[in-house]
Amino acid sequence: MTDYPPFAVTVDLVVLTVRADALHLLLVRRGVPPDRDRWALPGGFVHVDEDLPDAAARELTEETGLPEPVGHLEQLGTYGRPGRDPRGRVVTVAWLALLPDLPTPVAGSDAALAEWVPVTRITPGQLAFDHDLIVADGLERARAKLEYTPLASAFCPPEFTVAQLRAVYETVWGTRLDPRNFHRKVTGTPGFVSPVGRATEGERGRPAQLFRRGPATRLHPPMLRPEP
Repeated sequence: MTDYPPFAVTVDLVVLTVRADALHLLLVRRGVPPDRDRWALPGGFVHVDEDLPDAAARELTEETGLPEPVGHLEQLGTYGRPGRDPRGRVVTVAWLALLPDLPTPVAGSDAALAEWVPVTRITPGQLAFDHDLIVADGLERARAKLEYTPLASAFCPPEFTVAQLRAVYETVWGTRLDPRNFHRKVTGTPGFVSPVGRATEGERGRPAQLFRRGPATRLHPPMLRPEP
């Protein structure tokens, strides 16, 4: 039986992407106890000589076979309720990653399977440990971030159309947006996007201008999330 320290720190990752017009969460099926065969967030114990961001990047690679995040990675929160992990007193530092669509991951380390799962298919109590709570916090953080930062572009390829960016907002927020108003808002907000100087085939076969993420870190004024 594995001996666990009386107090340990782990990292867990809420990794989101947009695939096939749906918001997906990266989950791994646990291959070892506790909670063997249950879906969980990718993550694991922090090494004694390891900084937290390095641990998050390492676990993402080890658990899924994906490269280090090419989108956005930020610390989400700390979760330390006594009893949250049956192995002992374990505090986890959760991270939120927003990534463009990536290939199907390959499980490694103590994960039996890694898979992109639509968030609409995740039911309460389905995930191991307290990962339901962490996922809920990560989803709300992602939805809120889209209101006041340009991070929606993290879900896009390096060059994208306004229609592709709008599809991200509609997918993450779960609502339809008026195309004309959205285009005017995006192109009229300083630093939100920068034109590439080329066009590609857009909706209905019409040329669509290509953009990349602009230099802004916050949106002034913010995008307003429609009421559900």
